[in-house]
Amino acid sequence: MGRLLGQRWVRDLGLKVSGVLVVLLALELCSRTGLLSRDWFPPVTETYAELFKLAAGHPLWTEIGRTLSGWALGIGLATVLAVPCGILLGSNQTAYRMTRVVIEFCRPVPSVALIPLAVLVYGVGLEMKVFLIVFVTFWPILLQVIYGVQDVDPVVRDTARAYGLPPMARFFRVTLPSAAPYIATGLRIASAIALVLAVTAELVVGAPGLGQSIVVAQSNANLPRMYALIIVTGLVGWVLNLAFQAIERRLLRWHPSQRQEVAQ
Repeated sequence: MGRLLGQRWVRDLGLKVSGVLVVLLALELCSRTGLLSRDWFPPVTETYAELFKLAAGHPLWTEIGRTLSGWALGIGLATVLAVPCGILLGSNQTAYRMTRVVIEFCRPVPSVALIPLAVLVYGVGLEMKVFLIVFVTFWPILLQVIYGVQDVDPVVRDTARAYGLPPMARFFRVTLPSAAPYIATGLRIASAIALVLAVTAELVVGAPGLGQSIVVAQSNANLPRMYALIIVTGLVGWVLNLAFQAIERRLLRWHPSQRQEVAQ
């Protein structure tokens, strides 16, 4: 069984790598043959040469750290605020109905529309990025927690109450395990939104980070560096998503959804 899974993993990895190489080769040929103007689309080999050059230098990792610091602080604060609020609202239908209109109004507010306010209050530093990330990621985490708490099986909840379990024991043994997959999904969604918003804020207002470096490279007409930095932002998002998936599989390996995923 283990050997079969290993062979399947190697085959899947080979297919994924082959697909990426085919796309990169096609872009290289299009640029070299003139189908794509080299003034705007430099050859892939030049872009990746610049990428490896950046990876060997200290400034790239500094900019990644600046972007991820805002991402981490924003996600952390949003989680600390949203999880208790979601548990409260999910456990109390009256409170949920009272706040539902406010949630539905604030949730779709475009994050870009808040950038002028954030700059006015916090300037263009780390605080501005954290404020935007907290506001935007608060809502998906909150809603997932609410749905998770409301999705607790009423039979299980009533059985725990009938056996005389105190409220805290019911929360940790019934409510929290039921809501955990929803919380994990909310955090994974919020992670992607937070990274996009951090880079967007850096692009628009020039806050330090990867977005600012992309703008500087574009202003200097250094297109290989610009594309290399764009690739870096994609790699950062990919790594973060893989990390959240790995943590979710590790912490929720008892959940049926994770067992089914492993079996597949």
